[in-house]
Amino acid sequence: MTLYTQQENNVARTWVLMGTFLALVIALGWFFGRIYGEPLILYLAIILSLAMNVVGYWFADKIVLRLAGARPAGRQEFFDLYTVTENLAITAGLPLPCLFVIDDPSPNAFATGRDKNHAVVAVTTGLLGRLERAELEGVIAHELSHIGNRDILLATVVVVLVGFVSILSDIFLRSRLGVSSGSGDGNRRGGNVLVLVGLVLAILSPLAATLIQLAISRRREYLADASGALLTRYPEGLARALEKISQSPKPLRRVSAATAHLYLSDPTGGAKKFFSLFATHPPLADRIRLLREMS
Repeated sequence: MTLYTQQENNVARTWVLMGTFLALVIALGWFFGRIYGEPLILYLAIILSLAMNVVGYWFADKIVLRLAGARPAGRQEFFDLYTVTENLAITAGLPLPCLFVIDDPSPNAFATGRDKNHAVVAVTTGLLGRLERAELEGVIAHELSHIGNRDILLATVVVVLVGFVSILSDIFLRSRLGVSSGSGDGNRRGGNVLVLVGLVLAILSPLAATLIQLAISRRREYLADASGALLTRYPEGLARALEKISQSPKPLRRVSAATAHLYLSDPTGGAKKFFSLFATHPPLADRIRLLREMS
């Protein structure tokens, strides 16, 4: 698969994701409406799903920055960050993204936005204080590769949509599943089936959404590593940066499960999970090994 094919696939995946989300929320609304005997819930679900798609496309980057506690990076205060990003953006043929910093000692970074003309790169103060210039170049090249590969729209929209599905599911599971008793056993059995189906759907919906989120994250990290290494022509820079990050497993102070997949490395501190399926990122050791093989 070429980089151009990946870019086209990311655009297609974004529309598929938004369409799937629309269908999923409408399905949830239909079940909720049947269970509570209130058809208005279905219409409300349709309106909300359309609204969240619009919010996900136009405003998700602002939501991500707010969740991360990021602030605009002043050019004078973060001069090296600006010069590194400007040089690499010119090399990559990309507009200079807006630069933000997160006041946190944990080294990390992410890119967000809906396209290359509305892109944002955010880095932590811990990353800036710990990395040498060549290592910082590797990290910024990685994040610019996310922008160039058109990963950022897909990854940013996922933040809003996955979070919204989880909220809907939580509301349903916490509410009283009241079903009209009806006049006979048949009605009660029919109501019980709807309750059971609704429960299963409410439980599995956020799980399925999260699995999509994690699968998207792992694939794009490997590609951004390779693309970033090609941009700097120095894979060792990013490899050394990832090594330093792996030696500082302290989690970010403000960690959100909805935004974890955006970061350069796992912002939760790389806590071990029972199943690699639920890891937001590929193992740092594997990424470092592949980068050094490129060298």
